[in-house]
Amino acid sequence: MLFGKTILVTGVASGIGARTAELAGQMGAEVIGVDVREPASGSATFIKGDLSTASGVADIVAQLPARLDALANVAGLSGSTGVVSTLAVNFYGLRALSEAVAPRLREGGAIVNVASIAGYGWRANLERAKSLAGIDGFPEVAAVVAEHGLDEEGYPLSKELLLLWTMRAAHQPLFKNRGIRVNAVSPGPVETPILKQFRAVLGDARVDSDITRVGRAGTSADIAPAVLFLCSDGARWINGANIAVDGGLEASINAEVLGF
Repeated sequence: MLFGKTILVTGVASGIGARTAELAGQMGAEVIGVDVREPASGSATFIKGDLSTASGVADIVAQLPARLDALANVAGLSGSTGVVSTLAVNFYGLRALSEAVAPRLREGGAIVNVASIAGYGWRANLERAKSLAGIDGFPEVAAVVAEHGLDEEGYPLSKELLLLWTMRAAHQPLFKNRGIRVNAVSPGPVETPILKQFRAVLGDARVDSDITRVGRAGTSADIAPAVLFLCSDGARWINGANIAVDGGLEASINAEVLGF
């Protein structure tokens, strides 16, 4: 279902992005990889790019071909570098790239956002998420953070915004009018180089509790197939959805929180 397709994958230097790019190539896709660091074993085509600024996004887009079949937004920060950079990359930069790439995506193409179980709280924080996701364009993120008094963990917040935007984007004319599907995948804890940073940011107790609930941490190889399924025509009737790829973690949390 990916043979002959051109897929843009961000965050290809390591972790889920690296495995997604590798598997897409094995399945016959032409892969264009983007990262701030060059991967050890490169994609067929690599673009060194930075999603943290509007100019960085524009530089990436300027190097893309006229036609793409799918965009896999995998690149992200753990939150260890602060709320400003985390929101800039994980949400505003990701959204800016998606909107800029939309005209190049074929009709019926796909955008897949790698969110996280850490964004679970978007419902409880809905008004904040609506306000921050409602800011158009690529804002001055430091000013947004100051205006909203955001002095908390940037990673969960960024994923809350991403989940909300995924559902919104699925019905925005920019994507919907050309049949471009916008979906998300939410991993639980995954054994990637960034997991140590998550432990520093979120705390060992939370990470260990999540792993204990489901028996083991995930791997990049657990997540990449779900991302690529949503990129494929096999997912042509899935839109605005979030698929938990977490070994059952969200189900366990739902049972606890909702009391069933």
